[in-house]
Amino acid sequence: MNNKFDDLGLEQEIFGEMEAEETVETFEEEGMQTEDIYRVYMEELAAIPPCTAAENADLLGKVRAGVAGARERLIEGNLRNALMHVQGYINRGVPMADLIQEASMELMMLVDEEFEGGFEKLLESRICVRLEEVIKEQTSESNIEEEVLARVNVLQEVSKELAERFGREPKLEELAEYMKMTEDEVREIMKVTMDALSLSEANRALQS
Repeated sequence: MNNKFDDLGLEQEIFGEMEAEETVETFEEEGMQTEDIYRVYMEELAAIPPCTAAENADLLGKVRAGVAGARERLIEGNLRNALMHVQGYINRGVPMADLIQEASMELMMLVDEEFEGGFEKLLESRICVRLEEVIKEQTSESNIEEEVLARVNVLQEVSKELAERFGREPKLEELAEYMKMTEDEVREIMKVTMDALSLSEANRALQS
């Protein structure tokens, strides 16, 4: 998975002078466990002085007034606090890099918004709600992938069975009738199968 901070042009804004090799993706490539990655990551951020509640209130006013550097300091000084909320969502099916990105994005969006109430409590609420949404989205996507894979396997078995029965490859309408599906549905499954085969062949070609 690519580091989405790079795609959004946010990495420099968030991490300041932290070197690229110290980002989450590099840690993952080195085979560190998720918990270890998180710990090292938070240790790096510990070097940045956190904002107090009073400083947050002062900086928010300066951000609204357009004071230079206020937004950057507000984000920098609250990033470690924002990412502390990620800990409860580790190992729940979403890569840690994605969790960190989502928490950081909620922080940056909140800084740019007009809102009522305390900054710290609202930030925690927004991050927790968003991370729960991300986990639900990931679970839903995984379920869909499993369902599609199951249909592909059924289509392969049915195709083999009908080919043996007819002494030829079955037609699309015959597959649809046997599987009690529409021809468009069968066609879509066949497309998924062909795409998977093409990807597999491409990977083999790259490895050879």
